[in-house]
Amino acid sequence: MGLSRLAALHGVATSYSPSAGVTVPVPDDTVTAVLAALGVDASTPDGVRRSLAAAESRAGSRLLPPTVVVWAGEPLPPALTALPIGTTLTVAPEAGPGAARPEPVRLRVTGAQADVPDTPPPSAVPVWWTDPPLGVHRVTARTLDHRQGTATLVVAPARAPQPPARAQGFLVQLYSLLSGRSWGMGDLGDLADLAAWAGRTLGAGFVQINPLHAAVPGRPTDPSPYRPSSRLFPDPVHLHVESIPEYGQVRARAVLDDLRQDAAALSEAVLNKGALIDRDAVWELKRQALELVHQVPLTPGRRAAYCDFLSARGQALEDHALWCALAEVHGPDWHTWPEPLRDPRSRETARARTGLLDRVDFHSRLAWLTDIQLAEAQRAAEDAGMEVGVIHDLAVGVHPAGADTWAGQDHYALGMSVGAPPDAFNARGQDWGLPPWRPDALAASGYAPFRRLLRGLLAHAGALRVDHVMGLFRLWWVPEGKPPTEGTYVGQDGEAMLAVLVLEAHRAGAVVLGEDLGTVEPGVREALSRRGVLGTSVLWFERDWEGDGRPLAPERWRQDCLATATTHDLPSTAARLSGDHVRLRHELGLLTRTLEEELAEDATGTAEWLGLLARLRLLPEGEGDEEAAVRAVHRFLLRTPARLTGIWLPDAVGDRRPQNLPGTWDQYPNWRLPIADGEGRPLTLEQITGSPRLHRLMDGLTPRTPRTAPPDARRP
Repeated sequence: MGLSRLAALHGVATSYSPSAGVTVPVPDDTVTAVLAALGVDASTPDGVRRSLAAAESRAGSRLLPPTVVVWAGEPLPPALTALPIGTTLTVAPEAGPGAARPEPVRLRVTGAQADVPDTPPPSAVPVWWTDPPLGVHRVTARTLDHRQGTATLVVAPARAPQPPARAQGFLVQLYSLLSGRSWGMGDLGDLADLAAWAGRTLGAGFVQINPLHAAVPGRPTDPSPYRPSSRLFPDPVHLHVESIPEYGQVRARAVLDDLRQDAAALSEAVLNKGALIDRDAVWELKRQALELVHQVPLTPGRRAAYCDFLSARGQALEDHALWCALAEVHGPDWHTWPEPLRDPRSRETARARTGLLDRVDFHSRLAWLTDIQLAEAQRAAEDAGMEVGVIHDLAVGVHPAGADTWAGQDHYALGMSVGAPPDAFNARGQDWGLPPWRPDALAASGYAPFRRLLRGLLAHAGALRVDHVMGLFRLWWVPEGKPPTEGTYVGQDGEAMLAVLVLEAHRAGAVVLGEDLGTVEPGVREALSRRGVLGTSVLWFERDWEGDGRPLAPERWRQDCLATATTHDLPSTAARLSGDHVRLRHELGLLTRTLEEELAEDATGTAEWLGLLARLRLLPEGEGDEEAAVRAVHRFLLRTPARLTGIWLPDAVGDRRPQNLPGTWDQYPNWRLPIADGEGRPLTLEQITGSPRLHRLMDGLTPRTPRTAPPDARRP
């Protein structure tokens, strides 16, 4: 009982329920290891007793919880209304960027709070309360008997910004979108061009892309955009080099010409010779070009803008750039560096920085240049009339060897990894190799790392997709050396995390989407919806699970979501309809039953959906026309009340291959495929925009008014 009580006080689960009526106990050694990662000794019975006594003493003596959330326009939380009469509250508001901290606000709890009914209307607040400005503040409570407590006070809008009534757009993995000018993979110039074309020609409202976070360097670099070195800064491999103003001033033109020819050869190999996208080769060419660009002096105006960027990003950018410079010397895993350099605040690290100033400036400059092109992509989307624009993606975590864990070691539970418990789809569970944030450290910092992360991502985003959004509330921790089946859930203050997310989205004027597929803790979807965070609904998973299990009629879908037919982790719609995705998994040895059994079950499910489409008269072409069925699926999505409808861009041109096949590593070329047509022939951005199949699909969707006319239709 002592260990269970100690675990509960620190948010560590000692059992979990994978399905209704089923409870699975967590091994004691897992609980002990997780508590140790949180700085809690439970290694011996005496350790448990001491830690439990200390935890209960802290809990019993706290006047305020670590974090208090106030939603604008809503009743105050019990943490404030239950304070003793006469308590003095001092609110120290946060300072705005570049501004002095405002004067503290003092309030006194009075008996007037007793006049507030138990279930007050939304506008009811105690008469002694004065709303602080939106933000993350510090609040101190002092009672008449001299007890004192402090907490982080998050004051957030009741809901995140909302999208327009209806909007449709494209989902795409940016690296897969090569244009005729790309250097072997899609880049930010291609993103801006896609957004401008889709908005002006098709009336699209958004383009959703994969995370652009900075990758861990190395050969080979991990191609997954969901296991980055840093989520704070984008990867300069996405730069369109020729769009950098200093590029035109490089004197070594012959060297640049050679690099461009090599880049053209990379693209040629991918587009016409069956080669995979080679991120390492692309970066090597771009790095050489960017080294030359870095030698060109900035103009006075550009220098001033760069200095502003350095000032705005502060210590976080200094740490990131220094990690990049040190990685060039000592390798990409900071755990293997000379011991003094493993501490970002050591004297030896400071001396190393002095000797690497030029390299630190190089990587800082790349972060600035990438930030500029991110802004230009969003501006292109807005100029094209997109209601939302670019939807960026936030990965669940970061690589354990990367820049973020090096710079923020105190905030990570090193030795732990985030994953997923066993379920009906994966009996062995999952280990994603991403160290989680420590909930206690986040709370103690006033959620500063999370706020900093969100501000960077939202700066040039029309919306933000949060991968595995359930992780705001709890995550499955797997101790190092243990299988995923021997992990456990660790909870955190979901309301505080959600409030910070809504606050920063409000400040940026950006919509928030949550990827909430799979097992979701009861109440989480409701909490997200209440705060204006949209969910994700994938057609094939939308069934009447509480009834007969058949496909869910369109009018029964939720409104606050992005509705789509597939994602980067799922089969393309053409492969789903034909059963090709089952055959692919069979070829790779991923099936747990016979091919015949899997195909039969898959065909039954597909037939149920096609039957519903036919009954709704969305498939007038009848059975056997795959392209018509793909069009019918997307027309169905528009019958739902979903606020956003996403079209997987490869679906629009008939691509049959998934971009990522979970459960594989070397067996399948995850994250390295260009967009292709139904025959597997890679297509450029220019070919995609001219694809007859794409235009037949779009013509069959909602009536659209192009925002620009084709050249031959314009008046002189």
